[in-house]
Amino acid sequence: MLGASGMVGGGVLRECLLDHSVTEVLSIGRRSLGRSESKLREIIVPDVGDLSSVEDRLTGYDACFFCLGVSSAGMSEAEYRRLTYDLTLSVARTLSRLNAGMTFVYVSGVGTDSTERGRSMWARVKGKTENDLLKLPFKAAYMFRPGIIRAKHGISSRSRFYRFLYVVLYPVVLLAAAVAPNSVTTTESVGRAMIHVGARGAPARILYNRDINRLAAG
Repeated sequence: MLGASGMVGGGVLRECLLDHSVTEVLSIGRRSLGRSESKLREIIVPDVGDLSSVEDRLTGYDACFFCLGVSSAGMSEAEYRRLTYDLTLSVARTLSRLNAGMTFVYVSGVGTDSTERGRSMWARVKGKTENDLLKLPFKAAYMFRPGIIRAKHGISSRSRFYRFLYVVLYPVVLLAAAVAPNSVTTTESVGRAMIHVGARGAPARILYNRDINRLAAG
């Protein structure tokens, strides 16, 4: 998996380490997670977009959970595309070549523009990323488009701004969860849903909060 140090990735990692059906988790990143778990393996690389030096360690895996992402705030489209589309597709092309039977799960976001022609820059870039991932020769690929995500089990965002935002908006998130349960998901549910689709697939390739919650419960 990629992005295990982030909020979503941290939740997914937790569920993978707790799930008895998951025998090994390989985390790829620029820094160590600083954890010692019997099922956890790590590959530290200076550039996640270039895995050529570690290809011999990337075979034999059933699924990739791609939770790595950046905010588009203050970025040009070219820079955001480099860190979102270029990096993701570089990793995915390498893994699809090395693991023909792999399922690839990508965390995108609600509002992603599959037409690639909308006014929102980030949505266009995410849309193209999703579209091109779905064309790769994986066993299957699934795009997770969560909306509101409630962090659980002490997991938090690495971004100070997002941590502040979560504190301020927490009462609103709780109200939304009570009034419209499928408008909100959790880091725990995202992790459980990913494990489900990695092992058993899902009816649709693009999955929203309602789908994520249903898969997590099932």
